[in-house]
Amino acid sequence: MRKMNVLLAGLIGLSILVSGCASPTAAPGTGVSQAGGADKYAGLTVKLGVQGSSGMFRKARDAGWFEDAFGKLGVKVEWAEFQSGPPMTEAMASNRLDFAGLGNMPVIAAQAADIKFSIISQALEGTNNVAIIVPKGSAIQSIDQLKGKKVAVAKGSNAFNFLYRGLEQAGLKASELEIIQLQPDEAQPAFEAGKVDAWATWDPSITLNTLTGKATVLADGAKLGVLSPSFYIVRQQFADKYPELVTLYLKVLEQTRVWEAEHTKEAYEKYAGENKAPAALIEAIYKRSPNVNIPVTKEVIAELQKTADFQYSIQNIRKQVDVSKIVHNQYLEEALKQAAQEPKK
Repeated sequence: MRKMNVLLAGLIGLSILVSGCASPTAAPGTGVSQAGGADKYAGLTVKLGVQGSSGMFRKARDAGWFEDAFGKLGVKVEWAEFQSGPPMTEAMASNRLDFAGLGNMPVIAAQAADIKFSIISQALEGTNNVAIIVPKGSAIQSIDQLKGKKVAVAKGSNAFNFLYRGLEQAGLKASELEIIQLQPDEAQPAFEAGKVDAWATWDPSITLNTLTGKATVLADGAKLGVLSPSFYIVRQQFADKYPELVTLYLKVLEQTRVWEAEHTKEAYEKYAGENKAPAALIEAIYKRSPNVNIPVTKEVIAELQKTADFQYSIQNIRKQVDVSKIVHNQYLEEALKQAAQEPKK
């Protein structure tokens, strides 16, 4: 189970990308102009980061879609894997990553830490992709019954925010239970061994444990009315210098998402083979949390601001932030326009 969880950790993929360039004549098939010529891209490498090694980005990687698109500009592509969002923003802060896909809490924490980036697209809608789960047959039936219990969660993750907002709704203080900071590969064996009473986590861990009869959902976003959307972000210095490459990244991302949506059977079978897991499990994961690539609406921004204000109120972030200042939909709007004109993958 532990190995499967690590392998499945990328199924609801979140991405990273890095550095690039552009110019006044369009490179064939990219929608990107090449004003500076080949010299402008000399030695440039684009780094794509994902959470895990399977799913939509694995398909794109195997097919070489990002490599082909950036290769037309003479730009190389590298991939990096992470278990959760916070390490991705840390890498971005040290200029080792230019693009990342991650949950709402890591985004807010990064903004509060003065990491310069922009949200460029919404990756998950956030209703069912985060939950608090308990072992099958557990006597715990509501969040207020977590008092005095041990709860696993990855610090700084979207599940971390979800847990704390759930506790607030239930009238519990974090000090009234034992919150144990564990990454997914650590939390899974602890959950199975009964070393924790509950686990605040995200998919695929939710579906993996509920579908196999190991857990039940205590609370999710639909039950609590708390959204946990995920986003694609770009390092601000990169976006300022190479906005057309941000658009290129999102265009290839959209073409990959469309392939997945239009070839679901093939996609599920591929992902099942990669993870040595039943296709039914893969299908259940995607039905719970389908990949999207959509502009960030005012409603989502408002929900994200609620999360930011709450995290500041409990002193989990160092300062108040205005999340609307980091949302920039123009890259995606252009990417979707270009993707609609491109042949399907």
